[in-house]
Amino acid sequence: MAKKKYYVVWVGRDTGVYYTWDDCFEQIQGFPGALYKSFGTLEAAKEAFSMPYADFTNREKNHKKKGDNKSVVDESFLIKHNVNPESLAVDASCLGNPGKMEYRGVYIKTGQEVFRVGPLEMGTNNIGEFLALVHALALLTQKNNRMDIYSDSTIAIGWVLGRKCKTKLERSAVNDKIFELIERAELWLANNKWHNHIKKWNTELLGEIPADFNRK
Repeated sequence: MAKKKYYVVWVGRDTGVYYTWDDCFEQIQGFPGALYKSFGTLEAAKEAFSMPYADFTNREKNHKKKGDNKSVVDESFLIKHNVNPESLAVDASCLGNPGKMEYRGVYIKTGQEVFRVGPLEMGTNNIGEFLALVHALALLTQKNNRMDIYSDSTIAIGWVLGRKCKTKLERSAVNDKIFELIERAELWLANNKWHNHIKKWNTELLGEIPADFNRK
């Protein structure tokens, strides 16, 4: 079962601490410049909301500079469950369906963000997951790095192995950039071989994938 999360909205229709993603999403969907974040405990969420967003982000940056949170994973726990921490995790976020889409790759061992693309208008989560996987494959192939790649999307993994993004989303002037990325990704898949293993992240067993955007 996924861990309970709490959500802080600093800028949105109604600011505050929310107990569900749906309630949070109502405040930020389509709201220009919305600022929000998820937390693992109610106490942490209340503490974050008690200060301006700028102060909260500055505090987080200072913690990282001091060496706090050097590793975002329990390596022994992952190894016990046959996950090599020296792997790449990918994930996507989409506010709406379709909506603003972005995706990224994170080095599991350290939590370091390796790449990030977006937000792009009028995409879907499945497209983002697909593009993230292909981006990771292309990047690691270029560097001759054979590390494993983890995704929590069965659909995206299937699309990549089938070398085709099977989205039903219609192309428009608004999301043309996304479809250009899809075309490039499909072309890369058709013309390249890779040696990286693409593996399914077991969210129920391991928790959220390290590349998760913490938005739901």
